[in-house]
Amino acid sequence: KGEIFVSPDIAICDECKEEMFDPKNRRYLHPFINCTCCGPRLTILDALPYDRERTSMKEFPMCPDCAKEYYDPATRRYDAQPVCCNECGPEVYLIGREERGRDAIIYTRRTIAEGGIVAIKGIGGFHLCCDATNEEAVKRLRELKKRPAKPFAVMAKDLESVKRECLISEEQEKILTGHQKPILLLDKKEDGEETLCESIAPGNPKVGVMLPYAPVQLLLFTYDDGIRMPSFLVMTSGNTSGAPICREDKEAIQELSRLCDCMLSHNRKIRIRADDSVMDFYKNEPYMIRRSRGYAPLPTMVQMLWKGQVLATGGELKNTFCIGVDGRFYPSPYVGDLEDLRTVEALKETIGRMETLLEVEPKVVACDLHPKYNATVVAEELGLPVLKIQHHFAHILSCMAENDCEDPVIGVSFDGTGYGTDGTIWGGEILRCDYNGFERLGSIKPFWQVGGDLSAKEGWRIAGSLLYEELQDKEKTVEWMKKLELCTEPEAKVLVTMTGRHLNAVRSTSAGRLFDGVSAILGIRKKSTFEGEASTALEFAAEAYEKTMQHPYEPLMLKPFTETAEDRLILNTGELVKNLAKKRLAGEDTGQLAYEFHQELARQIISATLTASHQTGIRKVALSGGVFQNRLLLRLVEEGLVKQGLITLHHHLIPPNDGGLSLGQAAYAMAYLQKHEIK
Repeated sequence: KGEIFVSPDIAICDECKEEMFDPKNRRYLHPFINCTCCGPRLTILDALPYDRERTSMKEFPMCPDCAKEYYDPATRRYDAQPVCCNECGPEVYLIGREERGRDAIIYTRRTIAEGGIVAIKGIGGFHLCCDATNEEAVKRLRELKKRPAKPFAVMAKDLESVKRECLISEEQEKILTGHQKPILLLDKKEDGEETLCESIAPGNPKVGVMLPYAPVQLLLFTYDDGIRMPSFLVMTSGNTSGAPICREDKEAIQELSRLCDCMLSHNRKIRIRADDSVMDFYKNEPYMIRRSRGYAPLPTMVQMLWKGQVLATGGELKNTFCIGVDGRFYPSPYVGDLEDLRTVEALKETIGRMETLLEVEPKVVACDLHPKYNATVVAEELGLPVLKIQHHFAHILSCMAENDCEDPVIGVSFDGTGYGTDGTIWGGEILRCDYNGFERLGSIKPFWQVGGDLSAKEGWRIAGSLLYEELQDKEKTVEWMKKLELCTEPEAKVLVTMTGRHLNAVRSTSAGRLFDGVSAILGIRKKSTFEGEASTALEFAAEAYEKTMQHPYEPLMLKPFTETAEDRLILNTGELVKNLAKKRLAGEDTGQLAYEFHQELARQIISATLTASHQTGIRKVALSGGVFQNRLLLRLVEEGLVKQGLITLHHHLIPPNDGGLSLGQAAYAMAYLQKHEIK
C-alpha cells in the first residue's frame, strides 16, 4: 500500500570517485563502483521493492567483503543493491575481441586517442564516442552516422575543461556537477581556447556538454596506462537514425559495428533504456529539452484530488509515455521517434515494465488525435477505452499540470504540426483550455503546405506557398522566388502551380513551418537536415543581432490580425512574411530581419492573447509547444504578456516539445475518469 516512487539513475558520487582513483582501495579503477548514494537504479530494475534479487545485479553474487558492507548499517554501502567490486561484479570486455577488464579499457582509450570511434555501453545504453578535438574523427562519425549538421553532445573531463570553452552560471554549474548530470546547452566562449573542433556544432553558438556520470566514463579520461587523452569526447546516442538507443550486444553488433572501430560492453543487463537528458536554461532556471536519465520516472504532482490509474502513449516524435496514479504522473524516459518499428517495440516493452514497477492497471489510455500515429495504434491495441486528445490541447495541459494549475488558461500552443479537429494541420494556436476541453480562439494565418513530408525538410517550399498566398500572382511569386534564390525557376513554377491547384497540399497553421519559410526567405537555411535546423538558425541570427542593438527595437506595427471569414482571430503572419521578403529584396540586414520577425510575431501573439483574455475573462496564459524551445520568442512573448498584467506559465522540467505531450494526455484522462466512472 502507499505511494510508489522509483529512483532514477544517479551519477557517481565524490566518495566513490575518490576510492576509484585510490591505488590502496580494493575498488581501485573498478568500472562499476557505487554506493547507497549513487549508481544505476531504474535501468537495472525488474520489480519493486528495490532489492538486489529484483535487479539485473542478481546474476552477480557478492563476495564476502562486499556482503559484509552490504549488511552492515555503519557502512556507506549498507543495502546498496548494485554493490560489487573487481572480484565479484560485472566485467567490461570488447565485443568480438579477446580483451577483457583492464586490457579492454586500455584498448578503448588507445583507439580514441588515435582518432578512432568506439561504441561504449554505459548505464542506460550505448554511446558512440570519439575525440571531440579531432576534426577528422568527428567528420568521419558524421559521415558514418549520416548526420551532416545536427550538433553532437560532448563529455568533458571535468568542470575546469568546461569553463575553458563555455560560459557557465552558478546555477548551471550546480546542475552540471550535481547527481543528475544532464547534457547542458551552454554558450560557447567567444575567446575560448577552441579545443573543440568546429564539426561538433557547426554554425551553432551553443554546445551540449555533460560531465562523466558512470565510473567507466571517468576511466576513459583517467587511467594508469600512460595514454594521453583529450579533455573532451563526443558522446552521442548509440543508435542508427530513428532507432532506439542500443542496450544489448546483439543490437550493438547489428546497428553499431559499421559505425565504429571497436565496442566496449559489459555484462550487467540494462532493463530500461535511458538516453541522456538534455537541458537548456531560461532566465537562469532549468528548461528541459529531453527528460530522461537522472529525472525519469520522478513524478509530476498535482494538488487536484484525482483518483484512478491512466496511461498516455504520447506523440509520434520525441516519444515518451506517462502513467498517472491519482495526483501523481510518472513520465517515462525518452523513447524516441516512432517512425521506426524498433522504437515502437521499445515503447510497448517499456510501458509493460513501468506498469509492473508502479503496480498499475490503467482504466483508460489516452493518445493523440492523429489516426495514423504509431502511438495511437499502440494505444488502440491495449484493449482499454481510448481517449483521443488534440495535439496542441495536450501541450497546454502538460504546461498546466507541470505548473499545478487548476484554473482555465489561454493556451499559446506553437509547434511543428499536429492533427486538427477539422482535419487540417494545426501548429500556431491560441486556445481556451481547461482539463475537460478546449476552444480554438485564434491561429496564425493558414497557408497551403505543399509537398507532404518534404515540406518539413525543405523550407523553400513553405516560403514559396506563403508568398503565393499573399501575392496571389503566379508570375510575381516565381519572380520573387528567383530573386530570393529559393530554388530554380522550373521548381518555382511547379510549386506555384501545385499551390494554386492545391495538389499534394494541405491547409496548415504550423508555426514551425512558418519559421522554416522565413528562414528560407532570409537566406539563412533553405533546407533542414534535422528537425528544427532552419528555425534554430533563424533564432541564432536574431539573437546575434539583438546583442549588437544600440536602442530598443521599433516594431513594424502591422495590424495584429487580418480580416477573414474564419470563426477565430487570425494573426497577420502573411503580411509579416511579405514585408520581410520585400525588405530582403531591398538588401536589408538578415540579422535585423530575423529579429524583426521574432519581435513582430511576439507582438501579434500578445495582441491575440489579450483579445482572448478580454473575451473569456481568463488572466492566466500557458506557453507550450516545440517552438517555445526558442528562448528569444519565449522571452519576448512572456515579458509582453506580464507587462499587460497577465499571469504566464511556462515549462521547467517537462519539455515544451512533443516529449511533454504524454503528461498533458494523462492529465486529461485523469480528469475524464473523475467525471465518468469507468470500472
